[in-house]
Amino acid sequence: MFFLSLARLKRGLLNVLLPPTCSACGEDVMTEGAFCADCFRSAQRIVYPCCRRCGVPLDSEAAGGRDIVCTNCSAHPPVWRSARAAFLYDDWSRRLILPLKYSDHTENAAVLARQMIIAGYDILSETTVVVPVPLYRARLRRRKYNQAALLARHIASDRHLRCVVDGLKRVRSTHALARLSPAERRNEMKHAVVMSEKRIGALYGESVLLVDDVLTTGATATACVTALLNAGAKNVDILVAARTGRVDEQGTPFLQE
Repeated sequence: MFFLSLARLKRGLLNVLLPPTCSACGEDVMTEGAFCADCFRSAQRIVYPCCRRCGVPLDSEAAGGRDIVCTNCSAHPPVWRSARAAFLYDDWSRRLILPLKYSDHTENAAVLARQMIIAGYDILSETTVVVPVPLYRARLRRRKYNQAALLARHIASDRHLRCVVDGLKRVRSTHALARLSPAERRNEMKHAVVMSEKRIGALYGESVLLVDDVLTTGATATACVTALLNAGAKNVDILVAARTGRVDEQGTPFLQE
């Protein structure tokens, strides 16, 4: 009891000396890791109805409850079982994701992971192991950390799950995908991800949760999921901090179903 009270006192003093700020805009807030009222209202959270397979938000009048599948996934089913995202990838969510990815704001990983756990509650109930999307070794050396691995560790710790941070490996460098078309992205990622040699057999029969920061066309996710399934994973679900709206082969967003 004494040590618990002392810890609370230390936190209180720290909040007085260094007041907690909104994770998105920097305004003062009451609790560390929280959003201010304006940012909380501005966040474009992805809630049901959304596509069960890819997580894209659907029209509020869409029928089917939590089992609805968008027309694109019906026509072209992805290799994974289901996907969920906490936020729409827009200017608001970029303020959290890009600093985590490129500017050493690793504290944002805990903030995003909490929202991802809320969004992915259903699929997490069946998860037995968490695996992050890997970075190529040269890129990992430059960044010094893998943002997907940070997210995966937070999620696994909160849910008391095993996290295999080195389960997947990128075997070759790939060009930046941001300016490529969906078809070019798929071609670029083909055979770029494999199961790590030292983890062969470690995921056999497991229900794997693949974690990343952003889901766009699904090219990277497809490469990762294919490697996991080839290694014997029972099934693979995807959980990301944010996802874009669906895009066609020319990179034009599909209208919401």
